[in-house]
Amino acid sequence: MNLIGTLEELLKTAEYLKGEFEMKDLGKTKYCLGLEIERKSDEILIHQSAYIEKKILKRFNMDNAHPLSTPMVVRNLDPKKDPFRPLEDGENILGPEVPYLNAIGALLYLAQCTRPDIAFSVNLLARFSSALTRKHWNEIKYLFRYLRGTKDLGLYYSKSSNFSGLIDYADAGYLSDPHKARSQMGYVFTYNGTTISWRSTKQTLALYETSRECVWLRNSPATISTLPLSGYSSPQTSSSP
Repeated sequence: MNLIGTLEELLKTAEYLKGEFEMKDLGKTKYCLGLEIERKSDEILIHQSAYIEKKILKRFNMDNAHPLSTPMVVRNLDPKKDPFRPLEDGENILGPEVPYLNAIGALLYLAQCTRPDIAFSVNLLARFSSALTRKHWNEIKYLFRYLRGTKDLGLYYSKSSNFSGLIDYADAGYLSDPHKARSQMGYVFTYNGTTISWRSTKQTLALYETSRECVWLRNSPATISTLPLSGYSSPQTSSSP
């Protein structure tokens, strides 16, 4: 069981639970649901190095692969040259023997917890789950190789950050999907310089989606809701595709 709150609230709750149940205090949380939490005096690092190594790389036999420095290859707005093309005529669909859905599930959990840097590529690759081809599976392995070289990355929180308050960034890439003429929207919220919320998906109303997330964040913890908000977005984010 994990308890969250002020020191006074934690001590009071722990004493009450010990009086009601037979339990042992294990101290500060170090590992929870694949998340590793490392603490120093005024710093916290949350990462998933062990999850990447055991649940992704070893599981899909990519633990000895050559590492890469980028999560995906560069796209091409020419539909015929784009490496992320959907199924084409004469192309074979890979069967269930290729663990594509398992890989997407493992990557989605990673992208949603501690790795906003792979959110775009995972969202893109998930679109081909129902009609995957060899080129799509190769892009999954490309992403695995990127994770092999960056498995120690995570979310870093520090009290001595040069940034203060809740800041949001929102943008939409024009015609990010050349096959269906759809744009890709994304937003990132940072608190004291550290990412706390992010999303990358096909564009609906980017500014609306960002504003909705902003309202939720401002009304959640009291430590955030009382702080000023700064926002950054491109002119495209206010219009639908």
